[in-house]
Amino acid sequence: MKLTFSTATIFALLGCLAMAVVAGAAESRPHIIFVMADDMGWGQTGYRGHPRLKTPHLDAMAANGLRFERFYAGGPVCSPTRASVLTGRTHDRTGVLSHGYALRRQERTIAQSLRAAGYVTGHFGKWHLSGYRGPGAPVLRDDPRGPGAFGFDTWTSMTNFFDRDPLMSRQGEFVELNGDSSEIAVDEAVAFLERHRGGKQPVFAVIWYGSPHSPFRALEADRALFSDLDDASADHYGELVAMDRSIGTLRAKLREFGMAENTMLVFCSDNGGLPGIEPGTVGGLRGHKGSVFEGGLRVPGIIEWPAAIQPRVTSHPACVTDLFPTVADIVGLPDDALLRPVDGVSLKPLFAGETGPRTAPLGFRYAKKAALIDNGHKILTEDLGKGVFHVYDLETDPNETTDLSASQPELTARLREALLAFDASVSASFAGRDYPGGALSEPDPDPVSWHETEAYRPYLESWKSRREYGSTMELQAKRAKEPKKSPN
Repeated sequence: MKLTFSTATIFALLGCLAMAVVAGAAESRPHIIFVMADDMGWGQTGYRGHPRLKTPHLDAMAANGLRFERFYAGGPVCSPTRASVLTGRTHDRTGVLSHGYALRRQERTIAQSLRAAGYVTGHFGKWHLSGYRGPGAPVLRDDPRGPGAFGFDTWTSMTNFFDRDPLMSRQGEFVELNGDSSEIAVDEAVAFLERHRGGKQPVFAVIWYGSPHSPFRALEADRALFSDLDDASADHYGELVAMDRSIGTLRAKLREFGMAENTMLVFCSDNGGLPGIEPGTVGGLRGHKGSVFEGGLRVPGIIEWPAAIQPRVTSHPACVTDLFPTVADIVGLPDDALLRPVDGVSLKPLFAGETGPRTAPLGFRYAKKAALIDNGHKILTEDLGKGVFHVYDLETDPNETTDLSASQPELTARLREALLAFDASVSASFAGRDYPGGALSEPDPDPVSWHETEAYRPYLESWKSRREYGSTMELQAKRAKEPKKSPN
C-alpha cells in the first residue's frame, strides 16, 4: 500500500523529530560539579604518597577519573583562582588582582552561561569575589557582587573562609550550622542535588571549601589522628581528613541519586600549599602559596566522569582557566558565552586519550610576579619591572633547582617574548579593552574588610561574641579609639 503525506503532515513530523533530538541532547548533557579546596597543596593527597595524610575518597575519585600530575590554579592566592574558574580568564583581566578584590560585573561567568542553556545552578561555601576581606561573613541578600549576581539560582555562601559551626547565608537568610565546614558545604550541595535530581534540568553546582585555610579548627576526632604534630599542623590535617570524608559523601550521594554516571565532577585547590605545616604541603616543589614557583601554583586536579572518561593519569599541563572552555565545548555553548580573550582551552579531547603538547601556554601574573608555562618549559620573574627572568625544564627539573636562562639564551628569549606579550594583553584587559566600548562601566571598588562597611554595621553588635569574629571586632574597636593622625 502506498502511503502519501500532506505537506503539513511532513512539517509536523519533522517538527516532532527536531523536538525529540533537542530533548535527547538535553538529557545527555552532563551534570557538572566543581569542588575546590582552600590552600591545599599539591602534595597533600594519599595518591601522591603523603607520609601522614590519608585521603581514601580522593584516591578513589582519582582512580576512577582523569588524574592530572600538572594541574594549575589560576593564581597563587584564593580570589584570583575563583575568578579564573568562573570566567576562563586569568584573574587580572577580570579586576581580581589579589585576595579580596571584586569580580567585575562586566565579566561573563560559566554559571550565567549554563543557566541560559537550561541548567539549574548553585553555589555552596566560600565566595570571596565581592570585594570583602576578613574572616568569612554570611553573604548579604542584596550583595551586588554575590553569587546571585553572577548566575547562581541557589546559594549558601560566605564572603571568605569559614570553619567549624559557621553562620552562613542561604540567599540572604542567616543560618547557624553545626559541624565541620567542609561537610556542611557538601550537605547544602547534596540537598540542592536531591531537589533537582528528578527534574528536566541538568545541574551545575560549585562547592568551594573553607578548608584547610587558617585559622585551623578540626573536629577533635579528626585532629586526634595527628596528636603528635604541633597544634596548627594537627588541626590543618584534621580539616583535610573531614574534607576528604565530605567528598566521599558527595560521591556516594551521586550514586544513590542515580547521577554519578553522567556527572562531570572536578576537584582542585585554589592555590599551592602553606608553609610552616609539617609534614610539608607541596610534595617537594619549590615555593608555597603566594609564589609563582610550582609550589604556589601547582595543585591537585581530578576530573571524574564515568560516562566519558576512562581512568588514567596524565602529565598534560592544565589549569582552572580550562574548565569553562571545556564545559562550553561539551554542552555546546555559543561562542559569545565566554568573554574574549580566553586564556583556557577545552580539555574535552584529552578525555578520550593523550593529545600531544598543549596548544596554548599557561600565563600567570600576580602583583609584580609573572610566569609562563609552555609545556615542558617555564619562565618566571619575581619582579616584572626589574626584567630578571629564570627558566626551568619542568620535565627534568620539576622542583625548579636549575636556572637555564644563561645556558639557553634562544629558549629564554622566546619564552620572555611570549611572557611579555601575555603581560601586555592582560594589561589591556585590565584597562577595560575587552568590554563594550572598550571601557569599564564602573570603577573597581577597593578591597575592604566587611566589618568596616555600612552594609554589615547592623550585625556587628550581635556578632562580636562569636568566636570567628570576636578578635576582628576588638581590633576594629581599638582602631576607632586611636587618635587620628593629622597629615604632615
